[in-house]
Parts: sequence; structure tokens; C-alpha cells
Amino acid sequence: MPELKETRGFQYLENSRFDRTSIQNLQRPAIARVETFKRYSPITSIPLPRTWSLDEERITLLLQNRRSLRKYSKEPLNLEHLAFMLWASQGITGQAGNYFFRATPSAGALYPVETYLSAHSIEGLAAGLYHFDVEHFALDRLTDQDKAEEVAQACLNQKFISQAAVVFLWTGVFRRAMSKYGDRGMRYILLDAGQICQSVMIAAEAVACGGCPVGAFYDSELNQLLQIDGEEESILYAASVGRKLEPGIDHRP
Repeated sequence: MPELKETRGFQYLENSRFDRTSIQNLQRPAIARVETFKRYSPITSIPLPRTWSLDEERITLLLQNRRSLRKYSKEPLNLEHLAFMLWASQGITGQAGNYFFRATPSAGALYPVETYLSAHSIEGLAAGLYHFDVEHFALDRLTDQDKAEEVAQACLNQKFISQAAVVFLWTGVFRRAMSKYGDRGMRYILLDAGQICQSVMIAAEAVACGGCPVGAFYDSELNQLLQIDGEEESILYAASVGRKLEPGIDHRP
């Protein structure tokens, strides 16, 4: 198997990165649009029940109410709630032999995705950048400087990101998956990141918060902020999270 940077999986990632220069001249391929819903006609269609007699009202409401949220209350996020979101996304939930299982699945139980946080407004936690230590369920402080504005600038200058209580930043450690699965390992890494993000979004909804997944960013700028090289490990995905605005209150500046 070719070394990491020579694989098709890594080259795909390399060729789809954004930076401030290339994005100005970005040429999107002329791919024709398709309809949002796929329909078969004529064909027998069996309607499904829209209500179900399950004792799962809580999770139903969480899934029903989840929406991408870009406006947040200025009220700080509770550290306990942040811990719950981290546990729900990558917390260890079991063990079999030498394998530790987490709240979200991963091909081969390899877990190539790392979680970083840009903490901006968390009760009991200084603003700054952190790495989530899954093994010890702790946060490693990388810097004690608030990087909310820099993270927002690196995410294509999207202002709402700087106003969130916390921004989750997910990276891939490519060798963890690709040393076993080769090029297809890159697909598994991206799938892992998506599953982790969705778990954070549902967990955020459970604690009266909301979030917005973010896939648009300048890769090298976020990599530099996280002090990672962009080759062995690189940014994959992000999500802002904050408390929801209270209904009926005018939050305009």
C-alpha cells in the first residue's frame, strides 16, 4: 500500500481543501441538479404510520425539534451540559477485551476522529482551546486565550460562530483507519465525523441548546490554531453550540 500522502483517500482530502487564495478562483464542476426526492411511478406504495405506541416521546421530540441554530443567548453554557455532549458523542460506554466502545460507532473500533473545543462562554471553564481526552474524560488545555474570533474567521468569516458558547472542532488521525482499511479508510473517517456531530446536535437539544454543523472553513488556518500538521491529522468538521434564545424576548442589539 502506498504511504499516506500517496493514497487516493488523502489526495481527495488535499484536493478539496479551502484556503483564502484558491477559494477566490474556485471552479465548481458543472454537475446538473437532481430532484430532492426520488420517486417511483407507477408502483405500489404502502403508507407508513405517522404515530407509534412507543415509550420514546423524549427522543421523538429531540429529533423533531433539531434545527441548525445560528443565533444564541448570551447566557453561558453549563460545564455539566458540555460534558454530557462530549460523552454523548465520544464517551466510552463499554469494553470487550482490549477494545473500548464509545457512544458513536467506528469502523474496526479504531476511532480516528479527535475532538477539540473552542470554549468561549462556559461556566467554570476558562475561554480557550481544548482537546477532549476520551480515555480520562477530561479536557487538555491548549491555550488560555479566547480564540472565538479567530475560529470564526477561519470558518469563512461566519459571525455566528464567534457568538456561540463553544465550537466543536473534529479532526481525523488518518493512519488510525487507513493503516487497516487503505483508501476506503478515508470514507470511514468522514462517516465517523458525521455520526459524532449528529450526536452532539441531539445532545445539545436535550439540554435546551442548539447548534449548527459547519463544513466550510480554511483548513490550514484551523489546523494552525489546533497546532496540528494537516497531514497526519487534519480538520474535518465543526459545529457551533449555544443556549437557545428565550421566546418573547427582543434580543436585537
